[in-house]
Amino acid sequence: MPRPLRVAIVGAGPAGIYAADALLKSDVAADPGVSVDLFERMPAPFGLIRYGVAPDHPRIKGIVTALHQVLDKPQVRLFGNVDYGTDVHLDDLRAFYDAVIFSTGAMADRELRIPGVDLDGSYGAADFASWYDGHPDVPRTWPLHAEKVAVLGVGNVALDISRILAKTADELLPTEIPPNVYEGLKANRAKEIHVFGRRGPAQAKFSPMELRELDHSPSIEVIVNPEDIDYDEGSIAERRGNKQTDMVAKTLENWAIRDIGDRPHRIYLHFFESPVEILGEDGKVVGLRTERTELDGTGNVKGTGTYTDWEVDAVYRAVGYLSDKLPKLPWDIESGTVPDEGGRVIEEGGTHLQSVYVTGWIRRGPVGLIGHTKGDANETVANLLDDFAHERLHTPVSPGPEAVDAFLAERGVRFTTWEGWYKLDAAERALGEPQGRERVKIVEREDMLRESGA
Repeated sequence: MPRPLRVAIVGAGPAGIYAADALLKSDVAADPGVSVDLFERMPAPFGLIRYGVAPDHPRIKGIVTALHQVLDKPQVRLFGNVDYGTDVHLDDLRAFYDAVIFSTGAMADRELRIPGVDLDGSYGAADFASWYDGHPDVPRTWPLHAEKVAVLGVGNVALDISRILAKTADELLPTEIPPNVYEGLKANRAKEIHVFGRRGPAQAKFSPMELRELDHSPSIEVIVNPEDIDYDEGSIAERRGNKQTDMVAKTLENWAIRDIGDRPHRIYLHFFESPVEILGEDGKVVGLRTERTELDGTGNVKGTGTYTDWEVDAVYRAVGYLSDKLPKLPWDIESGTVPDEGGRVIEEGGTHLQSVYVTGWIRRGPVGLIGHTKGDANETVANLLDDFAHERLHTPVSPGPEAVDAFLAERGVRFTTWEGWYKLDAAERALGEPQGRERVKIVEREDMLRESGA
C-alpha cells in the first residue's frame, strides 16, 4: 500500500496554512493521501496575524477562524518553537519529507537610505509593531515621549503605526494588548502625527477600509491639505482602472474640504513630500526635511527643489518589510526573496532545487493583503503535485511521522503542538475574562511554552 505524500511547511502563518489547505483539497489527498507538518519559529501559530496585524483590527484577526479549520485536520501537525537554521536544517527535512515548502514571512524593516536614519528617535515600523503585538523576542518597553511624530510611508502599515500612536491607551485596552503595552501606551505623549508620501493621493497604497477606520476614533482628527489633492493623466487613469484607488482618493478629497474639528490628537496626511533627511541634534531626532514633489504626467513625481523642515521628535519608517535570508537556499539580496518559478526554488544556473518550494512573502516580497497569499499557495502546490505526479521529487530515507518526533527529542528541541495552542489560547482567554476582554496576549516565550504544555 503506498504511503501518503509527506510535505514539510516552514512557517505557520497564513501563507503556510493556505499551502497546507491546498494540499488537503487536492486529488492526491484522497489517494495516496497527504501528511503535512508545519514548523514554526514562534511557540504559537498564525504568524503575521498574531505578530504583525494591529490589535485594534479584530476583523482581520477573524481570518484565524478559517486557518483553525485547516490545522484541526488530522493530516496536519504543528511543531512550534522550532527554528529553521538552528533546530532543524534543510538536509534534516529532506530526510523526512518528499517536499519542503518555505512560507516564512517578513519581520525586519526595509532599509531607508537617507542621512540621519540612525539617530536616536528614528524607528522601524516593524520593530514598533512587534512591540505592541507582544512579540516575545523584542524589548518590553518602548520610548513614547515624542509629542510630534513623523511616519514615512503611505501603506496600511503606516496607518497602523499612526493609529496606535494617536489612540489613547484606554481605547486600545479592550483589545488583546498585554499589560506592558498598555502601560507603555499610557505614557505616550504623541499629539501630532505627520504621515508623509512622496507621491499623490492616487498613488497611496492604503486600502479604503483601513483609511476610513482612521477617522472612527473619537480622539483622532484626520487632516488633509487641499493643496495635496492633485492628479495628472497617469493618476486619472489609475483611478479609472482601479476601484480601490478611486475610493481612497475620494475619501482623501472629502477630508481635504471639511472643517477641522477639535479632537485632541491629530493625524496629518501629507502628499508630494519626499523625505530627504532626518534632522538631529546631540544624536537625537529634532526634525525631518522633505522635498516638495510634483506629478510628471505619468503618475510618477519629480523634485521641485523646494524643501521644508518639519519639527518632530521621532520618525517611524514604514517603507516596507524585509524577509530574513534562509540558510541553504538561493537568495535575491535586492528583493529579499528566494528566486523561484511558479513556486519552485531556482538555483543559480536556472535549475530547480529538487523538492524545495516557496510561497507567500518569502516568494514575492511583502506586498498585498493576507488573502493574496492564497493564490500563491495554490500555484506553488499545483507545481509540487505536478512534480510528484511525474516522479520528480526525491525519496526521503525516513518518511514515517514518528521519525520527526524522535529527531526533535534527540536534539533536545522543546516544541509546541496544535493541542498546545488550544491550551495557550484558553490561558489567554482566561486572562481576559475578568476584564471583559476576549483575551490578553501572553508575551514571554517561557510562559507561552509552559501554558502550551511543552
